[in-house]
Amino acid sequence: MSNRITALEKAMNEHGLDSLLVTDPKHVYYLTGFASNPHERFLGLLLTRGEQPLLIVPALDAEAAQAASSVKNIITHADTDNPYDLLRQQFKNTIGKLGIEKEQISVARYEQLQQSLGAGQYEDIGPLLRAMRVSKTPEEIQRMKHAIDLIEEVLRQGLSRVKPGVTEIEIVAELEYLMKKLGADGPSFDTMVLTGPKTALPHGTPGQTKIQSGDLLMFDMGVYANGYASDITRTFAVGDISPELTKIYNTVLEANLQGIQAIKPGVTLASIDQAARQVTEDAGYGQYFMHRLGHGLGMDVHEYPSVHGGNTDLAQPGMVFTVEPGIYVPGLGGVRIEDDIVVTDSGVEVLTSYPKELTVIGG
Repeated sequence: MSNRITALEKAMNEHGLDSLLVTDPKHVYYLTGFASNPHERFLGLLLTRGEQPLLIVPALDAEAAQAASSVKNIITHADTDNPYDLLRQQFKNTIGKLGIEKEQISVARYEQLQQSLGAGQYEDIGPLLRAMRVSKTPEEIQRMKHAIDLIEEVLRQGLSRVKPGVTEIEIVAELEYLMKKLGADGPSFDTMVLTGPKTALPHGTPGQTKIQSGDLLMFDMGVYANGYASDITRTFAVGDISPELTKIYNTVLEANLQGIQAIKPGVTLASIDQAARQVTEDAGYGQYFMHRLGHGLGMDVHEYPSVHGGNTDLAQPGMVFTVEPGIYVPGLGGVRIEDDIVVTDSGVEVLTSYPKELTVIGG
């Protein structure tokens, strides 16, 4: 972890920052190894030129922070303390330029910082942290593989609960029970199980709809494990489905394969999106693929990069993102097939391994 702080300190000097305050709990974990959910309490990693890094944690987290953090200079605050007064005491001089995570800090917290610190200028350090996180280390990729293995086993076992008459929400409950039972920290987002025409809703909400023979059944789910996320979508046929739904499925599968095949270092993210999108357009379903091809994956289930047709950023080794084309026809149904991939030095490695061919279940 210390090498990450060193890299951030170097970037801080290059940007002329006097100090830098990291308050996103995931970034504190990324930089120090200390993971926590402080809820409404203040948590922060303070870097100041010429000073040792300082970790500020709630008093109730003191023991855990001392055990896990690579930063050993730690101060704590009780619930009756004003953490911003403690923060102010760490500065010997006037603060000219302070780096903060603008997307993470609320207006209320910004006002408290300004009242206590009175920095002359604030600079967003979000892009610096994003640039650090974009290329995953081998250790990070191994953690993600573990999270992927867990969710694929959840899906494998969860399919045995599927039969006509069972509701979407009942399957969700089974899946989230299996996540914990198999060792995940919890779901990485709201587990989605949709059936029938509801599969045409890319972000539909599971409910009391019952699974019926002849329908599609879509699972979109993931878990957190050891600080990293997985995210997978698979769509199944419950018994025999119509030729139209079969065509949609095969089109999405081909789009998924073509998107993956287009991935290699140095190509634009837009070109990857277009490779998959072209398949749906050629098949006459272009208008029904209305979202981006994928999103970055790591400590957050949605992070940089966004893989869409307007993103000219280049794929680079170590970058992990999803490939998830979909076709959603209102009143009929939809299909999405999602894989997690990592860009390698020479091409791409698909981290997910659950079969993608059209599979009939529970009919």
